[in-house]
Amino acid sequence: MVAPAGKKVAIVGSGNWGCAIAKIIGQNTARHAEFETEVTMWMFEETVEHRGKKRKLSETFNETKENIKYLPGVVLPEHIVAEPDVKKACCNADILVWVLPHQFVPRTVQSIGSCKPGALSVSLIKGGLELTGGRLGLCSDQLRTLLGHNVSVLMGANVANEVAAGQFCEATLGCNGSDADRTLLAKLFDGPTFRVRAVDDIPGVELCGALKNVVALGAGFCDGLDFGGNTKAAIIRIGLTEMTEFIRYFYPEVRDSTFLESCGVADLITTCFGGRNRKCAEAFVRGEGKRTWEEIEKELLNGQKLQGTLTAEEIWPVMQKHNLCARLPLLTTVYQIAFEKRPPSEIVNLPAPEEKKA
Repeated sequence: MVAPAGKKVAIVGSGNWGCAIAKIIGQNTARHAEFETEVTMWMFEETVEHRGKKRKLSETFNETKENIKYLPGVVLPEHIVAEPDVKKACCNADILVWVLPHQFVPRTVQSIGSCKPGALSVSLIKGGLELTGGRLGLCSDQLRTLLGHNVSVLMGANVANEVAAGQFCEATLGCNGSDADRTLLAKLFDGPTFRVRAVDDIPGVELCGALKNVVALGAGFCDGLDFGGNTKAAIIRIGLTEMTEFIRYFYPEVRDSTFLESCGVADLITTCFGGRNRKCAEAFVRGEGKRTWEEIEKELLNGQKLQGTLTAEEIWPVMQKHNLCARLPLLTTVYQIAFEKRPPSEIVNLPAPEEKKA
């Protein structure tokens, strides 16, 4: 009897986090018979300088297995193959892992065209929220609609460089598919240094992953003002409370336990002490309003995208439309400091949240 062929995996995105998770996925496809060993990674083509010569990024990666621009110094498994043509990278995939800025999702899906029948996706994308018919739509909803197949999500306290270095961490898989799909996807990501817990709560997992980046801006404002650990701890606690309030307003069915998973409180803590959103928000304050977010992003992130400011802009009209601003004073203040010239010192002058009506 011929054994069934392993599932083909494609990673859509190859930045800092995309390459870090590719290392985990590559280790797992090599040790589990359920997967084809070779993993294709779509790599947006860029020109880089390598050993004194101008080269294509995908070519240097396939020669060295190192993304010299976005994850320098880390060598990925030999069976990770970069492909600059997204259609070629994804056309035969049984599982697509999405790791790119949310604003690029529609045109990337359009470039891919039709996916393989029976394919599944997992989104690691944080952000991409929009109000549709009075309901807050998620990036996974958009992917599900565009792709026409089931989409799970993976979020957690996962700083890319630490994951790539093999430091122990956890992540949360939000999956509402079959038990077989949940087991398969957990095997794709779970490993000795990257432990995965699966929960049936996609909105809770995904919204925690998006909103924590906005709270991290507040933590960065505190760092730019040279406040200490007590103040940052208060911002984190208030932030978690407001994340819960926001999520429950639109998705009252979310589970209490989700906020205690890696995607919740753990991801919030690590993002408020490290990560790009905190770093850029600190630079914004120290620049005293003289530098735009775009300038800071370009200077500090080496081509990566700042997600906290984009998510803040996405949720602000939603908060206004649903009269949530008074109930979410931290998220309100973060937006106003970031975009309406409110003094950064106001991050610690928060009014008591307005009680929701019975």
